[in-house]
Amino acid sequence: MAPPRLSKLELAIMEALWNSGPLPVREIQENFPKKGRPAYTTIQTTIGRLEGKKAVARIKKIGNAHIYEATLSRNSAQRRLIDDLLALFGGRSQPVMTHLIEAGKLSLEDVQQAEKLVRQMAEEKMAEKKT
Repeated sequence: MAPPRLSKLELAIMEALWNSGPLPVREIQENFPKKGRPAYTTIQTTIGRLEGKKAVARIKKIGNAHIYEATLSRNSAQRRLIDDLLALFGGRSQPVMTHLIEAGKLSLEDVQQAEKLVRQMAEEKMAEKKT
């Protein structure tokens, strides 16, 4: 099953959980900057949506506070975002790579690491075919 699609607010909530571990709603809310901080009820409603998407789980209750933890990994969420981005370009990565290079956000070291990974994956595929 593909990871769920997450909104910007949902991703920000997930980021708080990935960075801090299990948290109650109040502490998740306090992870946002004071200026522009979403209301407590907004965070609570959004966490309910994340529960529905199976991205978070309520793990315990302390007093009146429910404690939530991420069940969706950061890696899975990032992969979904990248897949969605590439879908905008018909699945082609070249326009994205070109933009990253032109914007100075892709270094020679990044390219070398990617090249190393591509070679490694190709070698693994060749080894699988031989067995």
